[in-house]
Amino acid sequence: MSSTTTIVSAPGKVLAAGGYLVLDQQYPGVVISTSSRFYTVIQASSGSANQIVWRYTVTYNDAGIQVIPQEDRINLLHLALQHTLNLVSEIHSVAQVQEKLVHGLDIAAVGDNDFYSQRAQLESLGLPRTIKSLSQITPFCHNGVKLTDVHKTGMGSSAALITSLVSALLLHFAAISETNFAVLEGDGRRLAHNAAQFVHCLAQGKVGSGFDVSSAVFGSQIYRRFSPGVLDPLMKGEVFCDRHTEDSSPIQLPPLTRLVLADVEAGSDTPSLVGKVLKWREHEQSSKNLWTQIDEANRSLAVQLNILSQSHEKNRDEYEQTIRQLTSLPAQQWERISPAFYRLHQTTQVRKVPLYRASKWATLLALKLSLSNKPILLDQSIEQAGVVGGGVPGAGGYDAIWLLVCSPPGLPYEQQPLRRVETVWSNFSESNVTPLLAQESVAKGACVVQLDRIPGLREAIQRQ
Repeated sequence: MSSTTTIVSAPGKVLAAGGYLVLDQQYPGVVISTSSRFYTVIQASSGSANQIVWRYTVTYNDAGIQVIPQEDRINLLHLALQHTLNLVSEIHSVAQVQEKLVHGLDIAAVGDNDFYSQRAQLESLGLPRTIKSLSQITPFCHNGVKLTDVHKTGMGSSAALITSLVSALLLHFAAISETNFAVLEGDGRRLAHNAAQFVHCLAQGKVGSGFDVSSAVFGSQIYRRFSPGVLDPLMKGEVFCDRHTEDSSPIQLPPLTRLVLADVEAGSDTPSLVGKVLKWREHEQSSKNLWTQIDEANRSLAVQLNILSQSHEKNRDEYEQTIRQLTSLPAQQWERISPAFYRLHQTTQVRKVPLYRASKWATLLALKLSLSNKPILLDQSIEQAGVVGGGVPGAGGYDAIWLLVCSPPGLPYEQQPLRRVETVWSNFSESNVTPLLAQESVAKGACVVQLDRIPGLREAIQRQ
């Protein structure tokens, strides 16, 4: 790759706490960014792409820059190109954009396998549904189906894709500097965030909660949404402005623990669930008390996570010794060994109670929701030794679950809590459960990467 190549990756997400509530500004959510990422690679056009999925022509007139797709269709890639290039022209000039595009650009965007269900791939290879098996699948594996037919795992693929593409374009056209983009609080990263939020909302046709884009840009965080009103003028086609900000603060999972995710077959449609729950809340007088209970549990989860991270900083050796003890015991026996970890476990358990109640009330209202209509898998998983807790991410459609497990260094696989969890999942008979490779992202949100440091990325781009 030449020095004119730009590569930006952006992580997926898990909304560990805040489903439904995060749509309201008064309720924060806990969002964990994942190690599974989308990558956008921009380089000068070679004119020799093996397979061109979308081709765009850029024109320049009094109305600004117009990006015209070869196919008569509007998609999120088109929207990202159209609005980001116009933003670049406002920062620099139309002439500068035109000069950069004189020979064309090749843009490749690929996502890690975790964003899409790998059940079919595992079956075709004759492999069991385990993390070890997933690591044997070719990176950035093609699913062999149309994009519209692919089964997503709910990790925020569109937000990660848009964030990586918008950020890469801004960097490639020097609208922001790589140095400033590398700073978590930098103006360049903030501009990339605001532009990506707008494009993502435009692609969805509405102003969403924004936590998926925010975590893709900034990483794991306690998130409180921005005011939807700040994007209304832009959604109506007015000029882009850099002014919307949400309230968020960084967070991380406790050291020597591991995030474990599962793709559960026969989940529910998230937009449909959200719409039904919000309609129910609007007409149910008791919903305010329920929302307050869930919010208190969500805030407690964030507090407990921060306490444990601070505990690690104070005495790392003692902290690691504690983790090793907890690894071989179920969480119900942790209170005397580590009150802090026991409280975190209890917090994840408490969070389930109001969700069960919400499911029961919604059923009485004939909404037929599945917020936690199959708690058996989650309960069996949390009962295993070394498992801190878990939950149903996002809107709770039960197409996924998340767990937090102890993960001390150097422990043989046979003794790891992860192995116990995988055994539960492989033996679960009510639905097919496939783990994901993702853990919490070490990098804080979107970042510039080097091609050859990402296994399989060069080959994936050459297949495009």
